[in-house]
Amino acid sequence: MAAAAAVAWLRAAVLLFVAQVTCEYGMVRVVSEMGGPKGKDYCILYNPQWAHLPHDLGKASLLQLRDWTASMLCSPSDLPAKGFSNQIPLVTRGNCTFYEKVRLAQGSGARGLLIISKETLVPPGGNKTQYEEIGIPVALLSHKDMVDIFKSFGRAVRAALYAPNEPLLDYNMVIIFIMAVGTVAIGGYWAGSRDVRKRYMKHKRDDGPEKQEDEAVDVTPVMTCVFVVMCCSMLVLLYYFYDHLVYVIIGIFCLASSTGLYSCLSPLVQRLPFGKCRVPDNNLPYFHKRPQVRMLLLALFCVAVSVVWGVFRNEDQWAWILQDALGIAFCLYMLKTIRLPTFKACTLLLLVLFIYDVFFVFITPFLTKSGNSIMVEVATGPTDSATHEKLPMVLKVPRLNTSPLALCDRPFSLLGFGDILVPAYGIGLLVTFMALALMQRGQPALLYLVPCTLTTSGALALWRRELGMFWTGSGFAVNTSLL
Repeated sequence: MAAAAAVAWLRAAVLLFVAQVTCEYGMVRVVSEMGGPKGKDYCILYNPQWAHLPHDLGKASLLQLRDWTASMLCSPSDLPAKGFSNQIPLVTRGNCTFYEKVRLAQGSGARGLLIISKETLVPPGGNKTQYEEIGIPVALLSHKDMVDIFKSFGRAVRAALYAPNEPLLDYNMVIIFIMAVGTVAIGGYWAGSRDVRKRYMKHKRDDGPEKQEDEAVDVTPVMTCVFVVMCCSMLVLLYYFYDHLVYVIIGIFCLASSTGLYSCLSPLVQRLPFGKCRVPDNNLPYFHKRPQVRMLLLALFCVAVSVVWGVFRNEDQWAWILQDALGIAFCLYMLKTIRLPTFKACTLLLLVLFIYDVFFVFITPFLTKSGNSIMVEVATGPTDSATHEKLPMVLKVPRLNTSPLALCDRPFSLLGFGDILVPAYGIGLLVTFMALALMQRGQPALLYLVPCTLTTSGALALWRRELGMFWTGSGFAVNTSLL
């Protein structure tokens, strides 16, 4: 019985594997037959098992696009009287299989078929016999894109189907690298000079509450455990209740980023020669400390910036710039405020985060019904999300290379704040980018950042013969020459 059950299970697994549909993103270049606007690319999802698309647009045939969406194209009676000779018809999805639609289109002279879908795009599947019979490409195009095509170019349009190769590495990685490493460098310098400034301020009269430095928080093993448990819990909750919790995360980001922006800009504002007057005596919360007018204006400015981002966060043209600025300010504030007092505490935190990152990227696909990574699913937003909102806790930069992936699925490259705050070293990020280029899939950055961070830090301490003091945090001395 056990052997029979095992054979049946293996047979089912093989059938499931064989039944998997190959799908790839491609593009359809649309131009007007009457001249006018420049051509535009739209996303399509196609199955190369029907017919391959050329990688070069110059090798793709520019054919007339015919709107036949009033028909489902499921029977010969749905065909036009003169057929689709040398045309690419647009037909509506539903009522019959993809094979039936493309077989009718090919028989009437069509050179390709675009199936219009109002639902999530799925790869047009078939079986081996059907694939061998069909010699024209078939792809799915969203209804929204079809409406935009006819609105932008009119009804007399031509289209070419093609699928350019994905670039190994997008140039926007250089921008992300500079932002991430620059944030760590500035944040590290800011945090490292804290003790020097504190000693200096002891010899100088304090000029009000705003001159006081925020107290640093030392990370303890208990805090590390609590932090990781909270991260795991929140990630799982977001995976199952994304549409409800995403707005909570957006609200937290607005509050935290405005606080970080205030912390970053306040030293600069305090150097201004005006606005030093204080609010009158009062009993209001916070205002009873009589803050300077310029600091109140700065607080209003920081809140306004985060509110503007919150309102226009889905404007892909420019909102990412505001998100990155707020995110960098938040990361600088955290790097300045949170301190790892010993290399032991740093090692514990990084190892636990290393396991956390690897588990949720590489192990969870074996535990979820969809087979998707929880980490990647939450970071990029679930495909079935009703809100279509994205988590803001990332640095994001638009892809600079033209590719189907950028057009269809991931127009931005992302780097999570956690990969900056742990912190990230330049060599670790370079290794991460190499892994992204080689594997062409989302990577747990901490898989590469943690070993690089611990190895370089430990090796430097060992070379200086300070590993023991570095591990326990003893023998710390302030460089008084900077005073």
